[in-house]
Amino acid sequence: MKNFFFYFATVLIWGSTWIGIKMQLGTVDPIVSVAYRFGLATLLLLAWCKLFRLEMSFSRRQHLFMAAQGILLFGFNYLLFYIAELYINSGLAAVLFSTILLMNVMNGAIFLGQPIDKKVIIAGLFGLTGIVLVFRPEITAFSLENHGLRGVLLCVAATLLASFGNITSAYNQKSNKLPIIQTNAYGMGYGALAMLAVAVFSGKTFLFEVTPLYIGSLVYLSVFGSIIAFGCYLTLVGNIGADRAAYATLLFPIVALIIATIWEGYHWTPSAAMGIVFILTGNIIMVHKGWKMPWSLKRKVLVPAKAEK
Repeated sequence: MKNFFFYFATVLIWGSTWIGIKMQLGTVDPIVSVAYRFGLATLLLLAWCKLFRLEMSFSRRQHLFMAAQGILLFGFNYLLFYIAELYINSGLAAVLFSTILLMNVMNGAIFLGQPIDKKVIIAGLFGLTGIVLVFRPEITAFSLENHGLRGVLLCVAATLLASFGNITSAYNQKSNKLPIIQTNAYGMGYGALAMLAVAVFSGKTFLFEVTPLYIGSLVYLSVFGSIIAFGCYLTLVGNIGADRAAYATLLFPIVALIIATIWEGYHWTPSAAMGIVFILTGNIIMVHKGWKMPWSLKRKVLVPAKAEK
C-alpha cells in the first residue's frame, strides 16, 4: 500500500510542478533558479536529519556515489533540458523524456544485472505511443531548422543522465545500503553545487526576485517537487525497480494537461484522448496480476516468477 502512495504522490506532484517552474521564469536565470531550488531543498533536508538525529557520517566512497547520483539526477540533466527547450517545444521534450522508461530497463540490465521484464517493455510501448499521441501537435510542428536536431540530442542526453541517476540510486540503496533521506540531502547538495559552478563559469548573474510568486514557487519546487517527490520516486526505484518506477514519467504529463485544462483552457483533441487511453492501458498491463511476471506494489522485493511458491 505504501508503494501505491509513493507512486501516485510522485505523479500528482511532478504533474503540478510545471506551474511552479513557469512562475520561476522571468527575472532570474533558469540555471540559477535550479541552484536555488536544490540548495534550499538541501538545507531543509539537512535540518530534518539534524532534528531527528539521523546518521550523517559516511565513507569517502559512499560520498562519491551520492555525488554521482546528485550530479546526474539533480544537476546536469536539468541543465541540458533547460538548454534543449531553447530549441524545441516542451511537448516534444516531454515525449523524449518519457523514453527514460525503456532506458531504465536497458541500463538496469547492463549495470545491475536485472532481467529484462517483457511486461515492462510492452507496457512502456503502450505508454510511449500514448505520449506521442498526446503531444502529436508539438511533434508534427517539429523542424530541424533553428537547431531543432540540437534540441533533440540535448533531450536524449539529459534523459540518459537522468536514467543513469536512477540506476545509481538503485545501486546506492541495494548495494551501498544508503538511506534515502540522507542520500538525497547530500545528493541535492552536490547537484546544487554543480549548478552553482556552471552558473559562475558561464557568467550568470545571481539575482533573486523578492515577490510572493517567485518565493512561493521556489518553496513549492524545493519542498514538494524536490524533497517529497524525489523521496517518493527514489523509494519506488529501490522497492520496485527503476524500470517500473519510471512509468510515473508517462503519467505526470496527464496531470499537467488536466491542470492546463482547468487553468489555461487547454482544448482536448481526439488524438490526445486516444493517447490517454493508451497510457492508462499500459498502466493496467503493468499492475495486472494475471501475468506470469506479476508486479505487486505491496512487495518491496520483486521475486522472479520461477522462484515464487
